[in-house]
Amino acid sequence: MFGCDKLKTARKTLPRIAIAGLAIESSTFSPALTHEEAFHAKVGDDIFSSYDFLATDSIDYKRAKWFPILIGRALPGGIVTREAYESLMNKMLEGLKKNLPYDGLFFDIHGAMSVVGLDDPEGDMIVRIRQVVGKETIISTSMDLHGNVSWRLAQHSDLITCYRMAPHEDAVQSDKRAVDNLLSRLESDKGKPPYKAYIPVPILLPGEKTSTRVDPGKSLYAKVAPAAAQPGVIDAAIWIGYAWADEPRNHAVVMVTGDDKGAVTNTAEKLAESFWNVRNDFEFIAPVAPLKESLDMAVASKKHPFMISDMGDNPTAGGAGDVTYTLQEILSRPEFKSEKGPSLIYASIPGPELVESAIKAGVGGKVDEHAGAAIDNRYAPPVRLAGVVKSIQHGDVHAETEVVVQIGSVQVIVTKKRKPYHKEIDFTRLGLNPRKTDIVVVKLGYLVPELYDMRADWVMALTPGGVDQDLQRLPFKRIVRPMFPFDKEMANPDLTAKLVPSSDE
Repeated sequence: MFGCDKLKTARKTLPRIAIAGLAIESSTFSPALTHEEAFHAKVGDDIFSSYDFLATDSIDYKRAKWFPILIGRALPGGIVTREAYESLMNKMLEGLKKNLPYDGLFFDIHGAMSVVGLDDPEGDMIVRIRQVVGKETIISTSMDLHGNVSWRLAQHSDLITCYRMAPHEDAVQSDKRAVDNLLSRLESDKGKPPYKAYIPVPILLPGEKTSTRVDPGKSLYAKVAPAAAQPGVIDAAIWIGYAWADEPRNHAVVMVTGDDKGAVTNTAEKLAESFWNVRNDFEFIAPVAPLKESLDMAVASKKHPFMISDMGDNPTAGGAGDVTYTLQEILSRPEFKSEKGPSLIYASIPGPELVESAIKAGVGGKVDEHAGAAIDNRYAPPVRLAGVVKSIQHGDVHAETEVVVQIGSVQVIVTKKRKPYHKEIDFTRLGLNPRKTDIVVVKLGYLVPELYDMRADWVMALTPGGVDQDLQRLPFKRIVRPMFPFDKEMANPDLTAKLVPSSDE
């Protein structure tokens, strides 16, 4: 550990700031496991490529001497193996030891990591970081609003913030806010804020019901920025929490940090009360229906493209991404048996064996191979895909190789490794035109911005999987009860702000 005098001597004029963190959203209800390579860890100067606001010619970059250590960001998925977590943590901690001391640390995490045999991994991570960097270093934590804030994470974070939009169109701005808050406290010599108000809110809802595009989420989150702008307040945040992990820390949280005790605690209590008061108003952001009804609606619709979210196996929420339940149903329907039927794109299903067969057959060749259900076969077996190879593309960072197989009027995207499809170019690079397609089925929950803007109509299908939107169907055993909506008649909770001890203690 290093004292304040040593820190000031070491940094001379510019503060010394490290960057570290691991981010993933991982479902404990999925049979999938997440391994180290999934994090695509960056070390050293490669880390700056993740932050436009820290480009070498940027203002923020010039405000400090930066020590980028290690960051990793994995696609949402299953629980992280202990081996992967320990390996990445050891690399991070060894990297941090090389350039001590630090005035500050930008701790970039998601907040919904689950690790085999370990509760609250982000809390464990920050405690182990503290053991290396010491208590004097100011840690500024940036998170996804679907992360979880344990008391331990709150105590060892000095500054903490999270996204204010879902979908997360403000992710970059939120990271920059965390960095700017840190730089401001260091440059002003104000140091750690004396007050951190913490309020657990016993609500556990999926993101598909809490989008900030519509009320009540829109109005609720509209209160956050003005709350953070008050005199005596540094930042304010509302975490929805992560709905698909069964841990005691999984619930909503409100936190406010600042220099004025009254402003900090009152603001936190008002935000928490606002959240609790609208708990019954949260609804799915789009119409929802069982799968058969969703397909019936899409086939009958005159609006194209008609988007269907295959929600239960959404890989961007933590699903395994290889559940074949929906694709089996699509291929069994008579409307899609002929090439003249309604055009449909299905994105996507992992099938490495089929990909290999498609490469051998080439574009225009035929394949007859099974795909999917290698990891999550609880709801349907591997699906047989017998059709014509329409496209083959190599080099995707997640999928590695993608092929398009046409079966009747259905174009199925098959990947070597799972991949979510978020952008128009994800389709067009494969020779597909979603705008000119009758029905587009994606393994997603709420549509991300490009798909949302593209849709002519949309339904979210209540399909099974590791991120089932019907939370009542999932075998929760360890969340703290009572919890809304599991206990709808529960008494009003105590929403009094609790002051979190300083990380110095």
